[in-house]
Amino acid sequence: MFFRKKIKFNKNINKKQQDDKQIPKPLFSNLEKNLDILRELYKECSDVVFRSFLIAGHTKAQLIYIKGLSNVEEMDNNVLTPLMKKSEKRTVNPKTLIEQTLSVAEVVKISSFEACIEQLSVGNPILLLEGDEQGFALGLAKWERRAIEEPTGELVVRGPREGFTEALEVNTSLLRRKIRSPQLKLKTLKLGRYTQTAIALAYIEDLADETLIEEINQRLKRIDIDGILESGYIEELIQDNPYTPFPQVLISERPDTAVSSLLEGRVVIIVDGTPFVMIAPTTFFSLFQSGEDYYHHFLISTATRWLRYLFCFISLLLPSLYVAVITYHQEMVPTTLLLTMVDSREVVPFPALVEALLMEITFEGLREAGLRLPKQVGAAVSIVGALVIGQAAVDAGLVSDHMVMVVAITGIASFTIPRYNLAIPIRLLRFPIMLLAGTFGLVGVMIGLLAIMTHLSTLRSFGVPYLSPVAPMKGRDMKDALMRAPLWKLNTRPHLTGEYNKHRQGSNQKPHSDKGGE
Repeated sequence: MFFRKKIKFNKNINKKQQDDKQIPKPLFSNLEKNLDILRELYKECSDVVFRSFLIAGHTKAQLIYIKGLSNVEEMDNNVLTPLMKKSEKRTVNPKTLIEQTLSVAEVVKISSFEACIEQLSVGNPILLLEGDEQGFALGLAKWERRAIEEPTGELVVRGPREGFTEALEVNTSLLRRKIRSPQLKLKTLKLGRYTQTAIALAYIEDLADETLIEEINQRLKRIDIDGILESGYIEELIQDNPYTPFPQVLISERPDTAVSSLLEGRVVIIVDGTPFVMIAPTTFFSLFQSGEDYYHHFLISTATRWLRYLFCFISLLLPSLYVAVITYHQEMVPTTLLLTMVDSREVVPFPALVEALLMEITFEGLREAGLRLPKQVGAAVSIVGALVIGQAAVDAGLVSDHMVMVVAITGIASFTIPRYNLAIPIRLLRFPIMLLAGTFGLVGVMIGLLAIMTHLSTLRSFGVPYLSPVAPMKGRDMKDALMRAPLWKLNTRPHLTGEYNKHRQGSNQKPHSDKGGE
């Protein structure tokens, strides 16, 4: 009881402290009063600089900026030097002088302390004047940014080599470079009580459904959290079903992938501080598509897509099928192969289920170790470790040769899934299906598959069925689901995201062959 009272008392103290530290909204005309409030807000912040000076030798002014976020050299040359030149006229208007002498591209008038804090946090210096209730935010932000590079998680053989960075304005500019139309809209909001992370909602007007835009916007506005450090925070807070392992938004580092989704009527959510953008809504079949599919011939892209589906099933079911057949259905194996398998398992003391779990857990541990180690040694440790441990386990009689081969094929198959956030749930679901296979044989495998399919059929991504366009069946959308039809046949946008403006190209785009040689 005392513990509960103590928690309640602490909550009251925190609430009182928040009320005491409430920031006044409007700026005052008294410069010293404004400075006292700002100095109190930034107390014990050694990187916040307050620089006082006189404009034209007469009017008191204060320049406030944060070291490391603002361009000090530009402030010296384009702000302090022209404003501090003395003038014999004491009646000079400081606002007129600022407008005429400052060689700064962006000057924004601000009238509240919240605006001062917001501008300072992004690196823009604040200029306050004596006797004026308005200040000026100068567009002189400057901080170190990572250069535009090729995304390491979405490598392509053919296609653009540029990827998103951690800077929001760089990412929005990459979209603007590819969509040169004013119909590309960008709505910005800030989330996080302390981080005040900038979020941009990108969509193409007259393509994206207004109901979808409003729904995403409302879900974002409902987020009330201390800080947003990565897009994963938002993904977890806006998804339809929080208890499914399957991703309900598409994650990408590639601007061309984001642009192609925008052209289909989808919405792109860009978070400042991360190169991973979110695309909504998405479907299960969208997660098997790659931007490179549309840069190659449609026959090659279709064959590659079928290969991904095949290896996805192999990654999910191969160990389970091996366990089920070895344990319960030996009659399904050819006699010669069965004799070989029995011979290799003669010295193994564990049943097939324990053997498979042992190898799969070891393989997943090696894969995780390879990701966390430095790049120079990570790949070597994962590959060499798998070879050494696999051979040592066979020599020690803990596993059979066939099980090592099954685990190796399963691991390779999981790498063919183009989306990492889809490969993870496939890897996780492999283990309960193995347990079902070891308990009920092939019947258990079918039970697991039916449970997964039932779960997928109930999922929605912002109202769009997860298995669309297969369930429910949409014939015109099948041209870009299980296969990739020629570009001249992809005349319409997806039914559930592009119905607002469904025609994406002319109806007569098929190339005409010249058979006569005329």
